[in-house]
Amino acid sequence: MIRRVLFLVLLLLLPAANGPAAAAVLKVATWNLEWLTLRHPGDPALPSDVKPRSPQDFARLRAYAKILNADVVAMEEVDGPAAAAKVFPPDRYALHFTRDHVVQRVGIAIRRGISFTANPDVRGLDPYPPDATEQLRSGADVTLHLGGTNLRILAVHLKTGCIDVSLHNRRRACFVLREQLPVLEHWIAARRRHGTPFLILGDFNRVLGPRDAFLAGLDRITPLAVATEGYRNPCWGGRYSTFIDQILAGDAAREWMDPASFRVLVYRETAPVWRDRLSDHCPVLVDLKVPG
Repeated sequence: MIRRVLFLVLLLLLPAANGPAAAAVLKVATWNLEWLTLRHPGDPALPSDVKPRSPQDFARLRAYAKILNADVVAMEEVDGPAAAAKVFPPDRYALHFTRDHVVQRVGIAIRRGISFTANPDVRGLDPYPPDATEQLRSGADVTLHLGGTNLRILAVHLKTGCIDVSLHNRRRACFVLREQLPVLEHWIAARRRHGTPFLILGDFNRVLGPRDAFLAGLDRITPLAVATEGYRNPCWGGRYSTFIDQILAGDAAREWMDPASFRVLVYRETAPVWRDRLSDHCPVLVDLKVPG
């Protein structure tokens, strides 16, 4: 039975706290910010239909980030830390980004006061040679140091175009997604060998249903908890009924994830024009109860 998504409504939430979340609770989110950049219209790195945000748009996004009030946020489609800082103020968040030379980079915002170590980018998620016309995104990889407990976090933005068809479909996008799968399997296997709790979160561009071959490939390495399982996506009035933004937990983090805490921050604005001014994705959030 499909459970009801808990909506985050603008007027019902308290302001962001100054420090980390309540003891033993880590609020983790992922948010695709859709071509978030400080570049000017007409920049050759941007598609012609992309309109950079106005100062007012950044202010709205920053207000939503404050409402989200997450301790850790995986960010997708962000043109580096300068753009991210317009949404996640550096006095409240440390910003870690991959070293990719693309506009749609992957990063992680980590609340100040949470210690972390930046690990090398997971570059294998871009299967194309360096001189190829198309370049995909590496994964952003950090280790959080939560008291006496470490939590490994990998933020990803996988290949689009193979969202809900067979993984063995003849589409080029599905071929590329199949190439990305063993990279994630290898990363998970390394965490399993060391007994490290971990999360993989971000825009998977894939519906991870219970019979999905992509999820089955990851699950084969070690069982995973999927935060979105059993929920429908209310973003933009349910225009996208299923989730492609995912939060997966493995090892001990499976037990830390509180499925009942899953929620979606739904924008108050409803007119179609706001999908370009805010994002066509809504942030999704789940709580982890981390042992002290």
